[in-house]
Amino acid sequence: MTAPSFPPAGDTPVNAAENTPAATAPIVWSDPARGDAFAKWLARIVPAQRLLPQTVRLASADASFRRYFRIDTDRSSPDAGSAPTRIVMDAPPAQEDSAPFVKVAQLMREAGAHAPQVLDWDTENGFLLLDDLGHQTMLDVIDPDDAEASRPLYDEAIDELIRWQLASKPGVLPPYDRALLERELALFPDWYVTRHRGIAVEGKLQERLERSFRLIVESNLASPTVYVHRDFMPRNLMVPAPGSTQKRLGVLDFQDAVHGPITYDIASLMRDAFLSWNEDFVLDVTVRYWQAARKAGLPVDEDFGAFYRAVEWMGLQRHLKVAGIFARLTLRDGKPKYLADTPRFIAYIRATAGRYTQLTPLLRAIDEIEGTQAQVGFAYGRV
Repeated sequence: MTAPSFPPAGDTPVNAAENTPAATAPIVWSDPARGDAFAKWLARIVPAQRLLPQTVRLASADASFRRYFRIDTDRSSPDAGSAPTRIVMDAPPAQEDSAPFVKVAQLMREAGAHAPQVLDWDTENGFLLLDDLGHQTMLDVIDPDDAEASRPLYDEAIDELIRWQLASKPGVLPPYDRALLERELALFPDWYVTRHRGIAVEGKLQERLERSFRLIVESNLASPTVYVHRDFMPRNLMVPAPGSTQKRLGVLDFQDAVHGPITYDIASLMRDAFLSWNEDFVLDVTVRYWQAARKAGLPVDEDFGAFYRAVEWMGLQRHLKVAGIFARLTLRDGKPKYLADTPRFIAYIRATAGRYTQLTPLLRAIDEIEGTQAQVGFAYGRV
C-alpha cells in the first residue's frame, strides 16, 4: 500500500511577470550517480517539455521507495500550453517497477478516468514526467466533522470509480485470486501480531485467525470481478485547483491495480486508512454507489443488504492487510507514522466481526491481541 499525493511541500511560486522562479532547495540524492542520471535525463527533456530545471523541488514521498518532485514549465513561450507545472516520479528500478504504473495510467485514461498522462519515461533509471493533477488531495479539503459538506466530493469519487470499473476486461490486470488474498491476510499475524505486538500466533489464537481468514477469503472470492484500483481513498484523489480548466477529481496511486472483487474499492473509499465516518454516512454513500453501479450495468448484487455484507467482509480483508503493512513499514522500513492509524483499523475489524456470528472467533482473537474485552455496538466513529 502506498500513498503518493502531491501536496505543496517545498513548492516555490514563480514570478509571473518575469517568469523567474524563486530559489528552491536542492534535491538530496543518497546515491550521487543517481543524481547525475537525473540531471542528464532532465536536461534531455527540457526543450521538448518546456521545463524550467532550476525550479525542481520535492513534492512528496510515499510509503514505498518512490519520491515525487514538482517542476515549473516555461510559460513565456507562445505555445507554452496551459499546464504551469509537471510532476517527476523518482522510482529506483531496483526497488520499484514503474511498468505497472505506466500500464494502469493508460488503462485509466482510456476508461475516461482522470489519471496523469506519462509524458516521458526513462526506463533504465526510473524517472517519469507526469501531468500535475493538483496540490490538494480530497483528504486535505474534507472536514471530518461535516459529512454533509463532503457529499459532493464522494459523489465525484463514485463517478470516477464507475468509469474505471466499466472498462474492466479479464486477462489485462493480475487476478486478485485466492493466493493473493491469503498472502495479504498473512501480513496481519506475521507483522502486526507477532512482530509488532510480540504475541506468538499459536494454539487457540492461530486456530481462530485461520478459521476466520478462510471465511473472509471465500466471501471475497464469491464477488463479481472488475478492475480494482486497490487504494481508492481520499488521500489518492486530487482536487482541481481553483481556476483550473479541469473540474474532475484526479486519481493517483493505481500501480497495484488488479482484477478482483467489485466490493474492494468502495470498501476502501468508505473505510479509509486515515479518516472515519459515522455509519449513517458510510451507508448512504455506499447506497449511492450501489444505485449508480446498477444503473451503469455493473455486476453488483440486486439486494443491497447482500451487497453491503460483501463490502464489509471485503473491508475486513483490507483492514487486516493494512494493519500488517503499517507494522511492516515501522519495523522494517523505519516509517513509524503509519502505525498511529492502526487503532482505526482495529475498530473497523472489531465492529464488523461483532456484527456477524460467523466472525466471533475473529472478534475473540482481536480482543486477545489488543488486551481488551469484547465491545457491544457497531459504529465507524472517530478513534
